[in-house]
Amino acid sequence: MPTELKIQGFCLGDWQTNCYVAHPAGSTDCWIIDAGFGPEPMIDSIEAGGLDPKLLVLTHAHVDHIAGANTIRQRWPQLPIVIHEAEAEFLSRPELNLSAGVGLRITAPPADQLLNHGDTLTLGDLNFEVRHTPGHSPGGVCIYQADNAVAFTGDTLFHDSIGRYDFPTSDGEALMRSIHEQLMTLPDPTRLYPGHMQPTTVGRERQMNPFL
Repeated sequence: MPTELKIQGFCLGDWQTNCYVAHPAGSTDCWIIDAGFGPEPMIDSIEAGGLDPKLLVLTHAHVDHIAGANTIRQRWPQLPIVIHEAEAEFLSRPELNLSAGVGLRITAPPADQLLNHGDTLTLGDLNFEVRHTPGHSPGGVCIYQADNAVAFTGDTLFHDSIGRYDFPTSDGEALMRSIHEQLMTLPDPTRLYPGHMQPTTVGRERQMNPFL
């Protein structure tokens, strides 16, 4: 039996960004997946649970997913940050991470590791596959754990919807390719944990999503 992956979600900020804390059952090692505005409830929960963050995984670098990175780093100064190489520059450039467009000019700490398609990340005895899913943004990634049949999908695919592709660095055709080639190729029972709205499954979206 594979180790169970425990997942707790937090809906943060006015943009209602889903951020996640994931840890293998029986272990205190955890990942933080995305860093929305006002991450204090997530930080408090990690501390209350006695968990030990090992990685901050950013599914992409739009402001609603990185705005809390500085606060998280203040609490855990040595916590490595990982993001796809195509969006490393977004962390320091408000015009790219979209914060400038809403008058905020937010930056985040630089990444410690740059991801590429096909990379493997390890948490405890669980391996996670990095799937590059550009479209909503050029460096969007989905993080897939096959043993537990779960994927963290960022803003690529949602319950009954898909990621926006009207931003300056978006690409609608690339988004649809990413969904069909990287997500719809996963087994139907795979549970998807998106950056907004409720979790869903590959099979449910294959059958019901009006955009697919």
